[in-house]
Amino acid sequence: MNKTILRPAIAMIELIFAIVIMGIVLMSAPMLISTAAKSGYVAIQQEAINEAASQVNMIMGYHWDESNTNEDFIPPILISGGDSELNEVNISAEPTGRRSGTPEESYRTFLRADGQRLSASNIVGHTLKDNIDDFNGDTSLIEIEDAGSIDYVQDAATININTTVRYIDDNSTYSSSSITFSPDFITPGSTSSASSTNIKRITVTLTNKTGAPDELDKKIILHAFSCNIGGYKLEEKDVN
Repeated sequence: MNKTILRPAIAMIELIFAIVIMGIVLMSAPMLISTAAKSGYVAIQQEAINEAASQVNMIMGYHWDESNTNEDFIPPILISGGDSELNEVNISAEPTGRRSGTPEESYRTFLRADGQRLSASNIVGHTLKDNIDDFNGDTSLIEIEDAGSIDYVQDAATININTTVRYIDDNSTYSSSSITFSPDFITPGSTSSASSTNIKRITVTLTNKTGAPDELDKKIILHAFSCNIGGYKLEEKDVN
């Protein structure tokens, strides 16, 4: 008597479904790879923006001008052009060393501790980075002593970083109730490298290099400004 033994096996319909699913996965693989690559480019761009923001923040921590970098004195307000409302009050009759509205207790003054009044200088870069002007024209990051330059960009071959520093318009409209101040941060014609106002603009521009992927074909500009307000001195409390 013959016995029939039934063993578990793959049904034809199951095999067809498996082949169809594998085909769908293989067809979507190029799209998944492309999406992953684009995500990588976005990450590179975000790293570049983070790098540029770090550049701006570090530059803002430097002295305003070459003329007030002497560490032996509190940086004075520098004699510059621009809005006359920001000039020293009563300089011809009874010099105060201060701008209108500045309290007498303030260390922000046109007079340095040795009695000198100093003029702001034209924007000219120097090898020694001791004021914000020195970063004008830089195409790299700030270098840290004994550490080299900071670089967050994963693929430096795709991103250009350029820094410029310029004087910008500081004129304002004053009234009894308000002050209107609207410098043009975009138009190149409103900027100058010659000593002309009391505000300097710092601009870091990100652009793609030749041959970079289309996903990085963008121009990103970060602006900041620094004002000619002099330095300050921290008050000390006598605990005795």
